[in-house]
Amino acid sequence: MEHRDDEGGADRTALRETAARLGHFSLRVLRGFQANRGLLLAGGVGYNLLLSIVPLFIVLGVALSRLLPEEQLVATIDAQLRLLAPGQATSLLEIVLPILRSPDAIGLLGFGVLLFFSSLAFRMLEDAIALLFGDRRRRRSAWFSTLVPYGFVLVLGAGLVVITLLVSLANTLAGQELATEGAGDPLSPTARALAYVLGFLGLGLLFTALYKLLPERHIAPGRALVGGFVAAALWQAVLQLLVWYFAEVSLVDTVYGTFATVVVFLLVLEAGAAILLLGAQVIAELERSAGAGLPWHEAPPEGDASGGS
Repeated sequence: MEHRDDEGGADRTALRETAARLGHFSLRVLRGFQANRGLLLAGGVGYNLLLSIVPLFIVLGVALSRLLPEEQLVATIDAQLRLLAPGQATSLLEIVLPILRSPDAIGLLGFGVLLFFSSLAFRMLEDAIALLFGDRRRRRSAWFSTLVPYGFVLVLGAGLVVITLLVSLANTLAGQELATEGAGDPLSPTARALAYVLGFLGLGLLFTALYKLLPERHIAPGRALVGGFVAAALWQAVLQLLVWYFAEVSLVDTVYGTFATVVVFLLVLEAGAAILLLGAQVIAELERSAGAGLPWHEAPPEGDASGGS
């Protein structure tokens, strides 16, 4: 009995030590995030996301409309918008849909302009992550920063094709024909659930790639992967909470009237950007500890630039 009591006491002590370390590390992350003006950076990233998300889906939709049936593509884009901007997907789809149905109307020049705006958020995000990691001086070629956003757009396009094909297959296996416009949900419950799950996995992998590629230093793949999926899960949890708040509690409709949709959408994207940057701050703190040869929960001495710049 005494042996078991000793083991139980040791386990409780280890648990308390781990909880204390997590608490100290969390406070360290929040202090670093505040010192780096994380909320200000999140505002900039959120604003650029607002400018980018509609052109991004238009570019992807126009490019893929020649490869995939319209009904399948629209249903999949709707599912992904519900993942990225819950509560605002219908309004965004109403903007995207007319251009998807008349892709020739935008022309080659218009397509180039949309492609440029669709990459703005990636450029701003690269600058924000560089600040969080303490990379004040750029060491990369300018070509890297110029081309990486378009590389992400291509990867997103390929991912959307894969998701659309898999969702279409699930829809067929479920025995539900794609409905015509106005006839209800074109996806079966199984297909819509698959679209959500695949979209979440894609979002986690996208965040992982951002954490891996955008910092101007080597980031361990495992660390980037954990950070990416934790950020994706927090993104969904916080955004769903915000959607509930704006729908049930907030007076945003009364205060802003017809501008309420834009205000809510911007705040939702700002909150998502703050989560994404907070994940980057966590990785940055872990990298600083590793660079100083310390355990993850110990901060390097003040003024130690190891792993910071």
